[in-house]
Amino acid sequence: MAFYTKFRNQNFEPEAKEPFKISRSKIDLFWECPRCFYLDRRLGVKRPSMPAFTLNSAVDHLLKKEFDIHRAEKEAHPLMKKYKISAVPFQHPDLEKWRHNFTGIRFIHQPTNFLVFGAVDDIWIDDKNELHIVDYKATSKDEVIDKLADTRWHDQYRRQMEIYQWLFRQNDFKVSDIGYFVYVNAYKDRKAFDAKLEFDVRIIAYKGDDSWVGEILVKAKKCLLSEKIPEAGELCEYCPYREAAGKAFKEKVLKKSIVEKPAKNSGTLF
Repeated sequence: MAFYTKFRNQNFEPEAKEPFKISRSKIDLFWECPRCFYLDRRLGVKRPSMPAFTLNSAVDHLLKKEFDIHRAEKEAHPLMKKYKISAVPFQHPDLEKWRHNFTGIRFIHQPTNFLVFGAVDDIWIDDKNELHIVDYKATSKDEVIDKLADTRWHDQYRRQMEIYQWLFRQNDFKVSDIGYFVYVNAYKDRKAFDAKLEFDVRIIAYKGDDSWVGEILVKAKKCLLSEKIPEAGELCEYCPYREAAGKAFKEKVLKKSIVEKPAKNSGTLF
């Protein structure tokens, strides 16, 4: 498949002909809140950035190094053996590109002219030559995590896995419906820190269904083409804040400006 080096990285422009770059996380943003997605990709108004999860990034980095040792030896990681997963870490010359946040695995979706991309943590290949998408997750909770729960965050993990599965299938790879989360949970019940964290590491299997991805891309394109700002998502925390802040600004700041400025500017507000 041809690799496109020219694409737009700025705000969406309805008249543009070049493929428009859209990441896995932006697709999830549209799922969560069409209004925030529109403000971000069409108008260039992003949500405030979140603090970097540096400890999680460190865990990801170390897990990649650990699995890469077994990748080089073409052997299963002990965790894979423990969970009786008949696979080994996948070797491919593009693996590092697929892992990189700003390149990832990518595909141009012709119906929307979106260049869709996402960065994976790992890929395993089984004895049927099927790929299994793997994502590393790190947290610190009191309960044992051995399955995905019915929560907002875990629903996001499911969608993340399914988009990766879709991307690899579009790139003509044979991909299993079964993906794996390497879930790392830091213990908090130790007597002392002793300059180290101890973890419970488990593998959680998940059967994905990527049939929704093409449909949501079409909906996202329709959203961006509209001149009307869409409704906010039901669970969005940002849109209610924007509305409340805007209302407070109008009531306090602009009202004060209307009262003060006429005396200075002979009745002219601005």
